[in-house]
Amino acid sequence: MPSFATEVKNELARLYYEDTCCREAELAALLRMGATLTIGAGHTFGLNFTSKNAAVARKVLQLLKSEGENLRTEITVRRSRQLNKNNSYTVRAVPSMKVNELFTRIGFLHEESLNMENDRGILKKQCCRIAYLRGAFQGGGSVNRPEAAYHLELVSGNFELGNLLYDLLRRMGFPAGFVDRKDSYIVYLKEGDAVIDFLGMMEADEAVESFEVARNVKEVREQVNRLVNCETANLQKAVDAAGRQLAIIRSLEAAGQFKNLPPKVRAAAKARLDNPDATLQELAEMLGISKSGMNHRMRKLKELAATLG
Repeated sequence: MPSFATEVKNELARLYYEDTCCREAELAALLRMGATLTIGAGHTFGLNFTSKNAAVARKVLQLLKSEGENLRTEITVRRSRQLNKNNSYTVRAVPSMKVNELFTRIGFLHEESLNMENDRGILKKQCCRIAYLRGAFQGGGSVNRPEAAYHLELVSGNFELGNLLYDLLRRMGFPAGFVDRKDSYIVYLKEGDAVIDFLGMMEADEAVESFEVARNVKEVREQVNRLVNCETANLQKAVDAAGRQLAIIRSLEAAGQFKNLPPKVRAAAKARLDNPDATLQELAEMLGISKSGMNHRMRKLKELAATLG
């Protein structure tokens, strides 16, 4: 069964946008997350993009074809030799001036100098910022199944890229966190509403629906658990109270005082002796009195027992 993150990436990889600026922003983030540059003759550049997700690799190939006319591309599959491990897919663009032109458009190349860190120039429009985050998630994101703890993260091996993603999310109003873990930089969301809003912003509608359904089930289950725990606690209190009442009545019996109890109090004591597991409300109904009246008679028993000491 694929992970929830894989399902989300597969859904996002099926999306396609008419605006060139959004396609270029999404491609730029995907390449930042999973590509390495190659160098050819005549100061030309190429790239190798690697992913464990076939749909994401196809999306990169699709974007390269749509944004880099006549690019020479190929895709290779590296089979995993381990059970339950994903294959590795590599999309290659052969070094050429066409790649240089694409890199110039998406901001990777400026006047023949490589821009390895700053993509802010292509993120001036809100739609492009969203597309960039969509690409970043496909290239290096993960999200827990909604039945588990809420957690979504974007993982980068580059501090500047991680900081850019963090800054984008914060500017968009998301309660993002930013930590480093070994050689990786992680931008994360831990609140359910924030995760749902992020998935919705990326137009992962199926994932949002799954999240909403699972969250509703989870909330109902938690509410039921709270009610059960409350009922259990109340039952334990009733059992403890009944135990104390029985001990008081038996102490009065042992002291030979039971027959001297006022008739109404003695009736309450006998009802408790005959029904050790009954609640106070059930005893009151047996005697045809209110719960407060039954409670009053039990307090009277306690006061009488106290005089014995």
